[in-house]
Amino acid sequence: MTGMNGSQHIEAPWGVSVFGAASEDVAPDLARLRVAIEQTEDTPAEAFAATHGGVNRIRQVLRGHGVPEAAVSTSRLNLTSKWSYGETRRFIGYECTASFVIELRDLDTLETVLIDLVDAGANQVNGVEFDVRRKKELRAQARTAAVAAAREKAALYAEAAGARLGPVVHIKDVDAEETQNYRSHRGHAVDGGEGDLTPGKVTVSAGVVLGFSLLGG
Repeated sequence: MTGMNGSQHIEAPWGVSVFGAASEDVAPDLARLRVAIEQTEDTPAEAFAATHGGVNRIRQVLRGHGVPEAAVSTSRLNLTSKWSYGETRRFIGYECTASFVIELRDLDTLETVLIDLVDAGANQVNGVEFDVRRKKELRAQARTAAVAAAREKAALYAEAAGARLGPVVHIKDVDAEETQNYRSHRGHAVDGGEGDLTPGKVTVSAGVVLGFSLLGG
C-alpha cells in the first residue's frame, strides 16, 4: 500500500525474501535429431508405400550406426491432400509424412548420420538439440548452489539492516521460464551459432526464492 507521500508502507512485515540462482556448464553428451520423410504421390496407397519404404531405409541407416531402437521414436504416418494455389487451385497429390526423434550419443558421428539419413530419404531436418544425460544430477547441484547464493544475499541484507537471519519460513522453486524473468539468463542453453552443429556447452540452471524471518541485531 502506498501512502500520500509516495513511500511504501508494509502492513505485515515478516522478514526478508531473496532470489538465488546458479548454473552448471558442461559439454553435451547427447544430441536429439528431429527429421522427417515427406512423400507426395498420386494415390493414398502410393504415398503410404513410398513413406513406408523411406522409414525402413532410415531404420537401416540407424542400425548401421549402432543406434538402438529405443533411441528412435517415430510418429504415425500423416496423410493430407496437397494443392497448389495460383490463378486456379490444382490438386498435386497425397502427401504422407513420418517424423523421427533420434537420440544420438556418439556426437562424433552426428554429421555422418545426418548425411546418411538425408540420402535414405529424410527430406526434412527440423532441428538438432544438444543435451546432457546427467541433467538430474547437475540440476541438483545447481539447486544446492542457488540456495547458498540466496542465503548469502539474505545475510548481507540482514547485516546491513542491523538484524540477524532467523529460520527459513518460505521456499519457492523457480523454473527456467520464471528464472528468465528474474534475470536475463536462459534456464537451459547451448552455446554456438544458429544452425551450427558444434556442440559447445549445455547450461543447466536453477533458481530459488527463500524467505527468512529476522531477529534483532
